[in-house]
Amino acid sequence: MAYLLSLLAAGFYGAADFTGGLATRRAAAIPVVLLSQACGLVLVAIVLPLFPAASPRTADLWWGAIAGLTGGVGVALLYRALAIGTMSIVAPTTAVIAVALPVLTSIALGERPGWIPVAGIMLGIMSIVMVSRSPSPEEPALSAVKGREGHEVRTGLGPALLAGIGVGLFLLALAQVRHEAGLWPLLTDRIASVTFFTILAAVGRRSLRMPLNLATLAVGGGALDMIANGLYLFAVQIGPFSAVVTLCSLYPASTVLLARGILGERLSAWQTAGVFTAVAAVLLIVW
Repeated sequence: MAYLLSLLAAGFYGAADFTGGLATRRAAAIPVVLLSQACGLVLVAIVLPLFPAASPRTADLWWGAIAGLTGGVGVALLYRALAIGTMSIVAPTTAVIAVALPVLTSIALGERPGWIPVAGIMLGIMSIVMVSRSPSPEEPALSAVKGREGHEVRTGLGPALLAGIGVGLFLLALAQVRHEAGLWPLLTDRIASVTFFTILAAVGRRSLRMPLNLATLAVGGGALDMIANGLYLFAVQIGPFSAVVTLCSLYPASTVLLARGILGERLSAWQTAGVFTAVAAVLLIVW
């Protein structure tokens, strides 16, 4: 059951990233993220009473808040990367960093992984180099999608790498909550992220107004993301952490498929090989 929940979470995560990234291509990242996070807050508040009574401890709620802050920043950076870059490149790059972070954390805490996870980390670094390679004149263009200013989108690797750190910290923090906590950590998760981005928007005096179609995309992305979070939380509470993270980190597959099917994104031979290398790295890192 944990593996099935993880695969479903991966599918929802990938769809949420695609939807949010699509909205951010035509609107500022902060309003999109704030609206999507607020949608998640409303959704979890509605479904929370429908589940059996839980007994969260204070530590569970704090871990949820930490997950909200780190994950919220990670999502904002990811949406920015998806907006200015090629989704088929950004998604697997973020996944490599997100899944490598738990391994590096375990090493820092004294654990010594085998040669397979180490090989995965090296392969992940190689994949980032491969997907960041610009296509030669003989190779197809990176993408046919234009940005808000009308320029061809870039790879977006910088924000993607930082987004991977945020997502990795989110996965680590949410994995610390107990099974008895139920969905309550997701409530404090969204309260923390919504509060943070509200303050950020107020300090920067950013307008939160956007066209209805973009607001619909942001709300849809927030709902998909919260469903994915719930599935991941249940999966990590009943299954092995490494296996759950492995399967959840396959979310770029749905993002890439949606980007190719809807946006018609095309990659060079090197970048295509880099995407497959990134997926292989994810599997090796958490072997």
